[in-house]
Amino acid sequence: MFRLFTLGGLAILLAACATATPYGPATSSGGYGFSDQRIENNRYRITFRGNSLTSRETVENSLLYRAAELTVELGYDYFIAVENDTEARTSYSSSAPPAFYGRYGYGHPFHRPHYGFPYYAYGFGWGDPYYDNYTREITRYSAVAFIAMYKGGKPADNPMAFDAREVMANLGPVVLGADRNNPGY
Repeated sequence: MFRLFTLGGLAILLAACATATPYGPATSSGGYGFSDQRIENNRYRITFRGNSLTSRETVENSLLYRAAELTVELGYDYFIAVENDTEARTSYSSSAPPAFYGRYGYGHPFHRPHYGFPYYAYGFGWGDPYYDNYTREITRYSAVAFIAMYKGGKPADNPMAFDAREVMANLGPVVLGADRNNPGY
């Protein structure tokens, strides 16, 4: 019973501390957040990586917002998404303890004789059947786009062209939150 309360308390503590990746620059190469790299004068590669609590939609909105933000920062009016892609990276984590000689070691008074040999096994599904095993799926999304930035009016016939200021106005409250998008913040 103590074990159950301890694990429950630990889960609540971790849930309270864990948050989705906030909008901001990545602090290291391959870190969470956005990064951009200049390819030519008006062309950039932009990446946004989210942690396991960041949805695909949030990652893609943040990438699009960063493309618009960079476009305005550099003095351009609109951008064209030349190429873009979102990748999901999935891994698995298990809480199963490593098993050896069953639950009790060889020679222990409670040793179960049905284990006819000393075995060592690690991984999913291995171990003592009397311990709970829990495996969870962890998915992290990262999105990348190559954009070309231009001055003037956005071409109406190109569905991959985005007015940078309009994108910022529409996605700002979603990406930054209502308070951060206000000028008085």
